[in-house]
Amino acid sequence: MRITKYTHACVRLEHDGRVLVIDPGTWSEPAALAGADAVLVTHEHTDHIDVLRLAGLGVPVYAPAEANIPRVEVTGVSSGVGFTAGGFRVRAVGGRHASIHAGRPDCANLGYILDEALYHPGDSLHVPDEPIETLLVPVQGSWMKTAEAIDFVRAIAPQRAFAIHDAQLNDRGLSSVNGWLAEETNSGYRYLSPGESA
Repeated sequence: MRITKYTHACVRLEHDGRVLVIDPGTWSEPAALAGADAVLVTHEHTDHIDVLRLAGLGVPVYAPAEANIPRVEVTGVSSGVGFTAGGFRVRAVGGRHASIHAGRPDCANLGYILDEALYHPGDSLHVPDEPIETLLVPVQGSWMKTAEAIDFVRAIAPQRAFAIHDAQLNDRGLSSVNGWLAEETNSGYRYLSPGESA
């Protein structure tokens, strides 16, 4: 499976001519969606979904059943449900966005496990109850700290991990977070710049 990271939480997956895009938000590049067969959205925040781009895309879009997503026809899914999107086997896990601060309301947030190998948690640190080969790990957000990202990777113990949710970090901050994750986890952690593939 080819993984291409785009800005922030957007990831493009390609396998056997099929293309699945996860979380193409307002900060990610439109090129991520070129030739997409389907789109997965973890939750309704604009850094994870650009409704204007998706409204005219004409491909299936899957999102939490509870999400409030205007102007886009979505197939609502729930935690624990398995389905096929763009030829990839998907299982939805988790359920809620991580707590932000002082009881601020959260929203529905699903993580997606693809082909029993790759996990994109969205804005959550939900640890699934199955082995994960490749973890897409959020590295920065108003709802988390670096120690939580390290503990998340350790708890899942993937064979490899790549950073997502990083657009609010400057180069110095990103270097620091990447250093900590590489040093403190035994996960094959690697940072992919936007547009870089693994």
